[in-house]
Amino acid sequence: MTLDATPDPTPAPAPVAGGAMRTGAIPDDQLLVKARAVTKRFGGLLAVSDVNFDIPRGAIVSLIGPNGAGKTTFFNMITGLYLPSSGSIEFDGKPIVTTSGKKIRGKKPHEVAALGIGRTFQNIRLFGTMTALDNVRVGANVHLRSRWWDAALRTPLMLNEETANRAEAMGILRLVELEDRADAWARSLPYGDQRRLEIARALATRPKLLLLDEPTAGMNASETRDVMSFIRRLRSELNLTVLLIEHDMRVVMGISDRVTVLDHGQVIAEGPPAEVRADPKVIEAYLGRGAAEA
Repeated sequence: MTLDATPDPTPAPAPVAGGAMRTGAIPDDQLLVKARAVTKRFGGLLAVSDVNFDIPRGAIVSLIGPNGAGKTTFFNMITGLYLPSSGSIEFDGKPIVTTSGKKIRGKKPHEVAALGIGRTFQNIRLFGTMTALDNVRVGANVHLRSRWWDAALRTPLMLNEETANRAEAMGILRLVELEDRADAWARSLPYGDQRRLEIARALATRPKLLLLDEPTAGMNASETRDVMSFIRRLRSELNLTVLLIEHDMRVVMGISDRVTVLDHGQVIAEGPPAEVRADPKVIEAYLGRGAAEA
């Protein structure tokens, strides 16, 4: 991965405690996600350390950093897969994680999804022997009210939800331009279409926040440009907020409203892309101390 470290003419803001660069506090009513002092330990390994992290409503935010910096661990704490060792996370004004003394409470992944957080994974996790349509329909399960006995008895509630679920899934496939592959097995789709299908399944959860873990991994330049345009369109048409982990700096600098950089589990910089790109700590984290000094 390369990092364009061409200095930006805009003066960089002064660093704050902990080495992170801040461009001004964001009012709470403009925040969709507010994380404070989030820490995650795996035994003796400190994966994320005392991280403060904000995601403004309607923004595209990138979380970047060298391999092993703690990015996916932080993703997993937002989505309920991991419970932090300490700290707090709020989503749309509601607590996902709370700390009271030494007691940590956190919502389960399905509860987080129901609140309005959808995600994709670095390694595609589709149901390979299910159709594209059925993969998308799975995503809507968090909003279904019918239960197993409704399915067994084929109650009106179940039948109505079945019809609505199928129509909604087809609409999402149309949005991601996979409508003509609705009946194809997921594993038979080309790599780029599988990426789109995984995003479609996340959209079926009706998210306010969409988390994308390396959405352009393995793509060529043309495919990457298409994904960037696609993400912008999703933000605009669905009024989404987007958080992405991405190693391709062309994507990060070209699509993000705000960038946060993790290194060894700590925030070392945050702000607009041009300012973050020129920060010596970021250059050093990616390219070494000699490059930062140069």
